[in-house]
Amino acid sequence: MTILQKFGRRVRELRQAKGLSQEKLAELANLHRTYISSVELGERNVSLKNIEAFANALGVPITELFGQGAIQARERSELKRKKN
Repeated sequence: MTILQKFGRRVRELRQAKGLSQEKLAELANLHRTYISSVELGERNVSLKNIEAFANALGVPITELFGQGAIQARERSELKRKKN
């Protein structure tokens, strides 16, 4: 899986978790719906400007778009378990 596919999958996961359609995400991010679709399919390279637009529209830190937030939360959880 390419980095574009991983990024697109993460955008789709976050969009669906927020209960947003591609159309609504496009509206919130000021992007076109077909662009959202292409990104989610891993077909489009994404500019830093649009990464920021995705993060703002989804209400998440930019790192969350790359899965870092989820990874860090899992690591913290594992550390807590080891301490107990």
